[in-house]
Amino acid sequence: MQQPYQQQNQQTSMNQPPSIISTKDLSYIDDMLAWNLLAMKKAHFAAEHCQDQEIKAACEKCGEMHQRHYSQILGHLQHHLQQANQSIQQNQPMM
Repeated sequence: MQQPYQQQNQQTSMNQPPSIISTKDLSYIDDMLAWNLLAMKKAHFAAEHCQDQEIKAACEKCGEMHQRHYSQILGHLQHHLQQANQSIQQNQPMM
């Protein structure tokens, strides 16, 4: 009698993410962009005001990493938008 219960609780895995971005997903993405932008700005500010060259280099490296992450997130969004636009154009009837 426990077997059906166990089967109901098993989660199915997705091979690909869904082709939509939910409101909650968009909120997470917005937070990730904001966090990376703020971290990039703080690292840049710290590097500008640092006297020790090693620490300055580490701050610059940190800022570059956050800038790279910011750009990657934007790249993923742009790719998703391009796919969505192509899908919409393919599904529109010709006039």
